Amino acid sequence: MPFDIDPGLFALLIAAAIFAGWVDAVVGGGGLIQLPVLLVAFPTAPTALMLGTNKMASVFGTTTSAIAYARKIRLEHRLLWPTVGLALLGSGAGALAALAVSSEALKPIIIAVLLAVLVLVVAKPQLGLEPRPELRTRWRGAAVLVVCGVAIAFYDGMIGPGTGIFLAVAFTTIFGMDFLAAAAHTKVVNVTTNLGALIVFAAQDNIWWLLGAVMGLGTMLGAWFGAHTAMSKGSRFVRVVLVIVVLALLARLSWDVWLR
Repeated sequence: MPFDIDPGLFALLIAAAIFAGWVDAVVGGGGLIQLPVLLVAFPTAPTALMLGTNKMASVFGTTTSAIAYARKIRLEHRLLWPTVGLALLGSGAGALAALAVSSEALKPIIIAVLLAVLVLVVAKPQLGLEPRPELRTRWRGAAVLVVCGVAIAFYDGMIGPGTGIFLAVAFTTIFGMDFLAAAAHTKVVNVTTNLGALIVFAAQDNIWWLLGAVMGLGTMLGAWFGAHTAMSKGSRFVRVVLVIVVLALLARLSWDVWLR
């Protein structure tokens, strides 16, 4: 048993990892589940150590779901690979910022952005249900590079939870993908953002390797089921899960900022 963890607590961590992997594969937001469980399970551990361990477990899950999606969904390689390259640098920079700066001040801003995402998705019931190829212009592709490869990647390295949601909405609203295609592209970018942050946390010795690996096996299992669930249910199902996860993330962040 890693670190002599109580068997009940260990079972909770594995269950959280499996569920987080499923949610993250469908629409993103697995960190909303996994990171808080780690922080509660080890209240005296440094936050950076928990962030690094969470990132390690997440790499297993996002890699699994990215492979599953790539086998079934056509990827826009000319857009994807430049975004991936920028995302590696952006997430690494975010992880460095996480080691030096408190992220608490950013939470009200994140709440505002999530509210905007929620309003957008609810106000446009057809958003993401069908692809919109007329939006796939060169300038919009450049916007995806900046938003996904720099801004959202930096956020993932620094804070994390909700990254998949932001990526999926960006691919949908900016580049006209349906939610299923957006989920596939999101997972490939998310693998990179997790790796970029993981490299920084590893260099600072802020990872519990054994626990991260064991929880990673859980996220792999959840991610495999999540990706296949999304592909079998389609974009409408992904949209519903997205709204639920955004509401849950809003509730958690609001609690952190105003009620805790």
